[in-house]
Amino acid sequence: MGPFYDTHSAPPIPAEALTHGGKFHADDVFGTALLQLLRPDIQVRRSFRVPADFAGLVYDIGGGPFDHHQKGAPVRPDGVPYAAFGLLWHAYGEILLQRFLPPMPTEQRRREALRFDEKFVQPLDLDDNTGCGSELAALIGDFNPAWDEDSGPDSAFWRAVAFADTVLRNRLHSIAGFCRAKALVEQALQQMQDGVVILPRFAPWKSVLSPSEAVFCVYPSQRGGWCAQGVPIEDGGGQLKCPFPPQWAGLEDEVLQRTSGIGGLTFCHNNRFLIAATTRQDALAACRAAVQLRGQDK
Repeated sequence: MGPFYDTHSAPPIPAEALTHGGKFHADDVFGTALLQLLRPDIQVRRSFRVPADFAGLVYDIGGGPFDHHQKGAPVRPDGVPYAAFGLLWHAYGEILLQRFLPPMPTEQRRREALRFDEKFVQPLDLDDNTGCGSELAALIGDFNPAWDEDSGPDSAFWRAVAFADTVLRNRLHSIAGFCRAKALVEQALQQMQDGVVILPRFAPWKSVLSPSEAVFCVYPSQRGGWCAQGVPIEDGGGQLKCPFPPQWAGLEDEVLQRTSGIGGLTFCHNNRFLIAATTRQDALAACRAAVQLRGQDK
């Protein structure tokens, strides 16, 4: 399949859509939530067949571009087959991100759309196509009536869609926050001195600072005072470019202050990746001391 549609090439979403009836799964549920986010006034029907005169968008049934149950259904370059949610995301995901994320270049938004597909959509698509197992897909499946219940699946389907809507909105809100954090940290990185980056407030920073020359990140603590953290060599990794000194590990308050010679230190994590301090200057002093002591150990 080709690249994601942009706002000028994606087919418009019609006022009506149709998906299959009966038991539902994560792909048709999240696909419905996606369409409703894109077009809140859309009317979605559930049926076991597509009427010959239906002119709306059809997904997960009917053999069209958003049905993955047909021979030759598309597969991603990494081998993960598409399900209905993935096909809809491929067509409209970037457009949805444009509405939810802060302004950014098209290529960056495209990367975010691909990342969302990889991290969020693909596990659901893979479960739908293979039954490999997904906790989120199982949670959606639990909305279906039990085998011996007389209640129909339609009302349960809409409860599942409401749940999926909340999940999608929360995830998009989180991604938007990550993008804002990235911009803030990149700006702070430009002011780095001696390998130390100072943030005006806490923001997720590891994905920006790990591949940079930064060694420590200093920021105001949400508990008051300041914190300094060692930057990991790789984002998500545990090995630090420069951990705090081993003799500080697990110490607090007066004991830490005597050991370090820095009067405002209040805590050093036992794993030596984090210190807490009364003032920014104390936190910066701890970073300088860590670099100096490590240099003496080499």
